[in-house]
Amino acid sequence: MREYKTQTKEIIITTTFSTPIGEMFAAASKKGLVLLYFFTPYDIEANIDKLKKTLKADVIPGNSEIFDALKTQLNEYFNKKRTTFEIPLQLVGTPFQIKAWKELLNIPYGKTISYKEQAIKIGNEKAFRAVANANGQNMIAILVPCHRVIASNGKLSGYTGGVEKKEFLLKLEQND
Repeated sequence: MREYKTQTKEIIITTTFSTPIGEMFAAASKKGLVLLYFFTPYDIEANIDKLKKTLKADVIPGNSEIFDALKTQLNEYFNKKRTTFEIPLQLVGTPFQIKAWKELLNIPYGKTISYKEQAIKIGNEKAFRAVANANGQNMIAILVPCHRVIASNGKLSGYTGGVEKKEFLLKLEQND
């Protein structure tokens, strides 16, 4: 049996669950949700590897109060009874990525901005490609709403779950 040295090792708990737009994979540390991703095994493995290395953590399946709250709040969101989330988050990335993701949290429910507008808000209007890259590395779908960022021409582009999921989420939020 494996012995966990909890004083030196972080433990990340994982689970999967269904949503109206497909299976999702979630991971949480003691500090908060670190991963919420549409179920695509290769991407999940890469993100879990990143979390293991960055947080010096072991990853095990299990239950968490965070998951109970997450499932409830996502259900309310998909049923149009919730526009904001109250789940503790632990953003794991570079300082620039975290700055970009925190700006995503400021985009109101049902609204969209362009990558260039997001870049301006974080202080570098020429960094819209870097912002798009950071959004593409966002490991907490829906709650850190990168689906609310669109191309300057109004078209939907890049989303970790696919453009069809981005379109679904935007229509849900815009009551279409």
